[in-house]
Amino acid sequence: MAVKANITIDQGTTFSTQITLTDANNNPLNLTGYTGESQMRKWYTSNTATNFNIALANGVITLSMDANTTASITDGRYVYDVKLTDASGNVTRIVEGQVTVTPEVSM
Repeated sequence: MAVKANITIDQGTTFSTQITLTDANNNPLNLTGYTGESQMRKWYTSNTATNFNIALANGVITLSMDANTTASITDGRYVYDVKLTDASGNVTRIVEGQVTVTPEVSM
């Protein structure tokens, strides 16, 4: 079952957030051989999505977007998730939640 986590993106700025994955002993999970993907959409059933850039290293997943990408997103609420795929092709959704995009004033 995915963990619920809400995030906020300031429109027109560079965005980055990290998710740390650990085992029962609080050691970083080995993400070697994994790939990740993450998208946000206005609704779960929307045909239009904005992709997060995703990097995996040492038990840490980094989601990011550049300022041009965040500037092109209409302010409001969205939904997102993060999925990992292991070397055998098994897919796990690890995080999901809402994204709030706050409007920019200085353009």
